[in-house]
Amino acid sequence: MSDAEPPATTEPTDPTREHETDFDPVSVFDGDETMDLRPGADNCYKCSVCDTACPVAEVDDDFPGPKFQGPEQWRLKRKEGGEIDDSIISCSNCMRCDDACPSGVPLSQMHNTARGEYVDEQMDKLSREYVRNRILANYGTLARLGSKVPRLTNLVMGNSLVQKINEKVLGIPSERDFPAFASQTFREWWHERGGANVESEEKRIAYFHGCYSNYNTPEVAKALVRVFESFGYEVVVPRQRCSGTPMFANGMLDDAERAAKVNVGEFSDLLEAGYDVVASCTSCSMSLRQEYPELFELSGIEEVAANTYEALEYLRIHEDVRGALDDASVDDQALAYHAPCHARNQGLDRQAVELFRDLDGVLIEDVGDSCSGISGTYGWKEEKYETSMKIGEEMFEHMRDATGEVGMTECPTCSMQMEHGTGYDIKHPLQLLEEALC
Repeated sequence: MSDAEPPATTEPTDPTREHETDFDPVSVFDGDETMDLRPGADNCYKCSVCDTACPVAEVDDDFPGPKFQGPEQWRLKRKEGGEIDDSIISCSNCMRCDDACPSGVPLSQMHNTARGEYVDEQMDKLSREYVRNRILANYGTLARLGSKVPRLTNLVMGNSLVQKINEKVLGIPSERDFPAFASQTFREWWHERGGANVESEEKRIAYFHGCYSNYNTPEVAKALVRVFESFGYEVVVPRQRCSGTPMFANGMLDDAERAAKVNVGEFSDLLEAGYDVVASCTSCSMSLRQEYPELFELSGIEEVAANTYEALEYLRIHEDVRGALDDASVDDQALAYHAPCHARNQGLDRQAVELFRDLDGVLIEDVGDSCSGISGTYGWKEEKYETSMKIGEEMFEHMRDATGEVGMTECPTCSMQMEHGTGYDIKHPLQLLEEALC
């Protein structure tokens, strides 16, 4: 029996538009004949709730906010033409504006589209910023190379002189510690293991592990496999590319679409065989669920979006996880939990708190609804580093005030920021679930 229900997916409606006559679709930006966001822009009545929810606008007085970046800029461009305002690059893609808007305006979709046009048409392709952003957006390529010789890569990238050079040459802040590569990737472990240990005709999931769980934290991916197998699920790990989240955030939409074609093709075939798609990263699940169908027209994309879940969400819908934990216990530990912005946008905030609050041996505290500030690659840019740390300060303070000195979150980059700002070790909810059940 489930202890949770899927989040509601009904679309907000505007009763004032019910009797409006049909109109011919118009392109959002020059050269775009497929995207029509006029209804979304018209639904904006300038309440500015999105601006008050924006963590960047809260700490940066020069940032005009999501209302300008979305419907206002769209209207200006349709009316007057001209270029995209370069402030679109300062949007962190946290997507809190989507969650805050009472009228269902597709703000992040507008931001992603505008950012893609800005990068394609206005950004100097030889600039340090563009080169740096392209490297960050395609982290999976860098990680695939670095993981070939993980110890050497970790030694080189952890060297303070190399960090200073990266800051001068690429604009990657030297204050950031480059994430260490694991000695064995998750996919290498999976191949060495021989694949799934459980076969089932009824309970099947296709695991979207993403880049970070494969190359940097395979312990999270292994925990997912063991936990799902403990509930009798057959797990498959198909060929896959990056979810596209860092590409969307950096305006590299062509790169994101190439990755999406691979992912949708692989996972849509598995849906026909009775598998659901499960991700251990909330940004990955958000990408497949929301950004793919918003931005791309690919065969099978709607089906993949409709059948993608975050890991804890899936178990809480389909299994009695709370019941399984009733007789379980773990070594005493106090945890400071942070809900990622992309978890909130899927209605998944506080799910770990609700799940583990009665687990014997655990004290778990929610450290509030503030943004961590790193927003994927945003906090990895020299010119955005101080802004990201200002955004994260409220979370850091709440973590320090919490009883425990171990953090918990579902997002790998949030975990980087939590560790960077507090020095605490960070744990994924799946790792605690594995401790309790496996």
